Amino acid sequence: MKNIIVPIDFSPKSEIALKVAAKLAKQSKAELLVLHMLELSPAISGNTEYLPQAHIVHLMKITEKRFNDFLSKPYLKDIKVTPIIKHYRVFSEVDDVAKKHDADLIVMGSNGADGLEEIFIGSNTERVVRDSVIPVLVIKGETAQFKVERFVFACDFKQESIAAAKKAIAFADRLGAKLRMVFINTPADNFLSTEDVQKRISKFMNVGRLSLDVDIYNDYTVEKGILNYAETNGADLIGIPTHGRTGLAHFFMGSIGEDIANHSKIPVITFKI
Repeated sequence: MKNIIVPIDFSPKSEIALKVAAKLAKQSKAELLVLHMLELSPAISGNTEYLPQAHIVHLMKITEKRFNDFLSKPYLKDIKVTPIIKHYRVFSEVDDVAKKHDADLIVMGSNGADGLEEIFIGSNTERVVRDSVIPVLVIKGETAQFKVERFVFACDFKQESIAAAKKAIAFADRLGAKLRMVFINTPADNFLSTEDVQKRISKFMNVGRLSLDVDIYNDYTVEKGILNYAETNGADLIGIPTHGRTGLAHFFMGSIGEDIANHSKIPVITFKI
């Protein structure tokens, strides 16, 4: 990885994400692009009568001061850090920054199980996940040490997910983690026989030229299956494929993907299909 983006709002959750991003940056000698959004609406930022330009400049200077204080942390020592200040439409501008700087990863913090409104329902994190063409790592709660030894990637094993699977493999290699893929078999999604699932997996592997460990896990719902499988196998990270702007992929449509991110006690990373 060369460039990692970390959107911050100076909150404890964004500092947790910054710590994780710093560790990843040190491992790969990457640059951190620390992004803060003033989130001024166009009516405010474009109307000098409503809010004088001098006041906007004052807000920028205050933000720069907070930035300097926020980034004066020991764990950022020896890491190249570039602060970036933007305003309004965080979910759109994060993707713009990622494209401009050819970023490899976005790391964001969330409040976890008690903060559904902060994660995947109309929030900035959900919009970043949908817009982003690069992986988005969502850090859940306090993470004393971000150490990933077991990485679970949930997949439907349709050919459109091959690219996302390859990205997950590359990320696992970067972390030195053991990757296991899992197919969640549920009554709601036309329960398949073991033979049918294995045929789908075999075709997926042949087309993608992959060789991976795959488990079949039966549960009542996909989200419960992923969370239960991850917990049973002591996973440190859950990977999910996404369709970007069209929503979460296949069985991650609707509230399922939201439930996984919201109820998971461990970090979640998304890979665009």
